[in-house]
Order: sequence, then C-alpha cells, then structure tokens
Amino acid sequence: MPTNTKTVKRAPTKKGAVAKSASKSLVKKSAQKSPSKKRPTKKVVKRAPAKKSLARSSSAKKSPSKKRPMKKVTKKLPNKKVPTRKSPAKKPPAKKTKVLSSAQKAVALKRAKALALAKAKKDREIRTKAAVQKALARQRALALAKAKKDRELKARARAKEKNAAQKARAQAVAKAKKEHDAKAKIAAKEREVSRKAREKAAIEAKKQRDIEAKRKAIEAEKLRKLREIERRDAEERKRQERRDAEERKRQETLERKMHSKPYANDTAFLEELRGLLLVTRAATNAQISVSESEANEMLVDRERLEYDDEDGSSVASDIQRDQLKDYATALRVKIDEIDVALSRIDDGSYGRCDECYEAISQPRLRAQLPVFTCVSCRASV
Repeated sequence: MPTNTKTVKRAPTKKGAVAKSASKSLVKKSAQKSPSKKRPTKKVVKRAPAKKSLARSSSAKKSPSKKRPMKKVTKKLPNKKVPTRKSPAKKPPAKKTKVLSSAQKAVALKRAKALALAKAKKDREIRTKAAVQKALARQRALALAKAKKDRELKARARAKEKNAAQKARAQAVAKAKKEHDAKAKIAAKEREVSRKAREKAAIEAKKQRDIEAKRKAIEAEKLRKLREIERRDAEERKRQERRDAEERKRQETLERKMHSKPYANDTAFLEELRGLLLVTRAATNAQISVSESEANEMLVDRERLEYDDEDGSSVASDIQRDQLKDYATALRVKIDEIDVALSRIDDGSYGRCDECYEAISQPRLRAQLPVFTCVSCRASV
C-alpha cells in the first residue's frame, strides 16, 4: 500500500531569537559558576511565521552570501493515531541545537561582557561599602580613645589642682599660726612692760587714772545709750514702714477687690444670670400683685361683713392682711435687689461678695437669685 508522505518546511531562524538563545546559555553558564547569585532567565517568545519570514528576508538582505537552501523533510505517517499532548506515554522530541553566526556570537559576547561589568561594578560597590563601614568603625574607635584620653587628662588636671589647693591651704594655715604666735609674744612683752610701768607709777598716777577711768566710763555709757536709742529708733522706723507697707498693700488689694469683676470675661454666664433674674423679677411681680389683691379683698370683706369680736375673727383677718402686706413689701425689696443685680450685670461686677469682695461660686449664683454674699460670709453674719 502506498504510504502517506507530508512535506514539512523548516521555519527560518531569526537573528534576535538566536541572540537571545545565546545570551540564555551564557546566563546559565554564569549561574553554574556562581550559584549564590542566580539571575532570572527571560522566556523566549515564539512569533508568527509571517514575521519570521520578514526577519528572514531582512537577514537575507543583510547577508546574501550565507543563504541556506530549503530542505524537504519527508516523514512516513503510520496508520496508528498520533498521541496528543495530554498522553504522558511519549516524551516530546528534544530541541536541536542551533548554530550561531559571527554577528550573533559578537552580540552574545557583548552581552556577556556587559553582565561581567555589572557584576564587577556590584562587587566594587560591596567592597566600597565594606571599606566605608570599616573606616567608620575605625573613626568611632579613635573618637572613643580620644575621649577616654581627654577624660584621663582632665582627671589628672583636677587632681593636680586639688593637690595645689590643699598645699596652699596648709601653707596659709601655717603662716597664720606663725603670725598669731609672733603677735602673742609681742603682746606678752608689751603687757609685761606696761605692768612694770604701772607698778612704778601706781602711787603718783592713781588719782589721775581713777578720774580718767570714771570719765571714760561716763562717756562710754553715754555713747552706748545713744547707740541703743538710735538702734531702737531705727527698728521702730522699720516696723512702722513695714506696717505702712502692709496697710498700703492691704488697702490696694481691698480696693482692687472692691472694683473687681470676677465674671466679666464670661459673658455667656452673665447672660444666663440676666435671663434667670428677669424671669424671677416677673414671677415676683406676679406674686406682689396676687398678695396685694388678696389683702384688698380681705379689707373689702371686712368692711362688708360684721365680725364677732368675741371669737377673734376680725383680729385674725387683720393679722393675715398685715402678713400679706409685709410679704408684698419683702417682694418689692427683692425686686429692688434684682434691679441692683441687673445693673451690676451690665457693668460686669455681679458675682462679687459685698463682705470679702471675693468671687461667689457659679452654683450659688444660679441657685439663689439675687445673691450678694458668699457662703462663708453669709454663715458668719
């Protein structure tokens, strides 16, 4: 039976693809030489046969002398089915090694040189970095040694100064002692001479010495009394000046407190107090009108009705009406106080105690309307 034959044309190799395969082989060799620094290999991307034919035509134009004839490979197709890619029975055929041209070899050599230069540059950088670190460590060691030496020199200088100061103090003490002894000897000699002279002239100058001694004693006593009087006068003046200064300071503090405005900066709080005072004033006015109307009604009822004086009903009604009048009067006083508080809010002085001139706490100002004394002053009244 006739066998089926199939002609397969070999695709032309591209110059760039050959160069990439050459560089890949060089990278593999370098990776085998230095296994510690592996570089990732680039994958060769297969292109369409149309582009390959274009590349072939360009390479053919560049090197017309090195044209290869197309070979026709005939393969016998057996009757059995060809195994697919998924079948693990047969391994794919090994790739054929490609022969590199001189230009491709030059490109591969250039790339290998570039890789070698990059590796050498990286090694130089590593060596430079190590040298810099070593130099820095040496500088730090020298700086530490210098600092240690400076500390030792300073300690020696301090010890030297201390010894010199101790020596100078010892010399000064010895000199002072020597001078003291000499003065003591001179004084002893002078005392002895004066004693002898006094003994010789004791009889002749006894009266004169007594008179002179009395006169000196009187003058010394007068001088002492004068000094004592001056000292007492000076102390009294100082005490008076201190009292005057304290009184002046107290008066200034009191004057400052009397004109202080504790909540002048807190305008929101003052506005809140103004609103509360206005509400309280309106409520107080209402209470005054109610109390006066009730008192007037009781007066009209008493004029209209006749009370029995025996049971005391008329007296009770008069007392009740007087109480209502007194209550209305107290409420009017409260309105006057509220008006005073409102005027103080206008000038910012509300919240100051009238007794100690200190600031009244905000809860007390909110709770009691109006209020003009703090808790401590109110308790002491």
